[in-house]
Amino acid sequence: MRHPTDGTLRRLVDEPVGVADADREHVAGCPVCLSGLAAAQADAALAGAALDARVSPDVDAGWHRLSHAVPVRARPASAARTPRRRALLRSPVVAVAGVVALLTGAGAAAAADWLQIFRTEQIAPVAVSSADLVALPDLTAYGDVEVVEEPDVREVADAAAAEEATGLPVPQVGDLPRGVSGDPAYQAGGRLSAVFTFSAEEAAQAAAAAGETLPPAPPGLDGGQFRLSAGPGVAAVWSSDSGLPGLVVARAVAPTGESSGVPFETARDHLLSLPGLPDEVASQLRSFSGDGTTLPLPVPAEFVSSSGADVGGVPATVLTSRDGVLAAVVWVEDGIVTAVAGSLSADEVLSVARGLR
Repeated sequence: MRHPTDGTLRRLVDEPVGVADADREHVAGCPVCLSGLAAAQADAALAGAALDARVSPDVDAGWHRLSHAVPVRARPASAARTPRRRALLRSPVVAVAGVVALLTGAGAAAAADWLQIFRTEQIAPVAVSSADLVALPDLTAYGDVEVVEEPDVREVADAAAAEEATGLPVPQVGDLPRGVSGDPAYQAGGRLSAVFTFSAEEAAQAAAAAGETLPPAPPGLDGGQFRLSAGPGVAAVWSSDSGLPGLVVARAVAPTGESSGVPFETARDHLLSLPGLPDEVASQLRSFSGDGTTLPLPVPAEFVSSSGADVGGVPATVLTSRDGVLAAVVWVEDGIVTAVAGSLSADEVLSVARGLR
């Protein structure tokens, strides 16, 4: 069978339900296509994610939606979600980030009836394998996920229009790196907010479908709600002849997580028992500090290497595809996530990042 096109690989990132089963199965077992998918995932997660929350808990973006380990119980037609929304909610990036927002948070400030349990102050890579990506649990199998605010990502006329739409200043690039020229296109997106309501019944059914048994839900968790918010965000995008962005500079309000009152420890201990969460991933999540300030960034270790750096005195994470095609750097300062990514070297994205005005 021929390899799926680059467009098909990108669609696996943005709208996996629209990709034919034959193509999905081919990609899942083809090292060449998995490498191409990783490049598309890195681009989406490190650039577009800043706008539609896939770099945020969801982070969003999703890097990987090849299959789902746990089937979702059928819902009434009136509750059906659009393909785009379903893709977003089933993204393993959203799953990991959403779980970590619960697993690493500690009670902080109350806002109305919500208790803040997570706020992003730093980013840490979480190494995952291709098998881990496929096996990550689908949160929609453990309760109901409702998107209450959608980001409405759109192209705008210029940097001034992007700032007016979001209230965020657009990062200004000093010197463009080699191979990047001309003026960028600007995108703006609003706030994303989603609420997850945990269902002990649905969780038990999902575990049974996976051949496992969950311990009883602790008091107060069944029906408990968790709200994840991120954005608004802006991005400047320079195109290239390769089909991949030559350079993307994105900035977004960092993700936060809140609870309807369920204690942090209660959610953490039970969620770590969910079937489908790989042991190595769970171990890394347990290693995060309990102050609720560290946002996990899933990194497919076979295809992407990660390292630490410094941008203007702020700790940053550098990601580089192992084939040398893409690189990115991402950091958090004063509640704002900034990412620089593109068809560049690590040194080049760091140079751009350190020269932003």
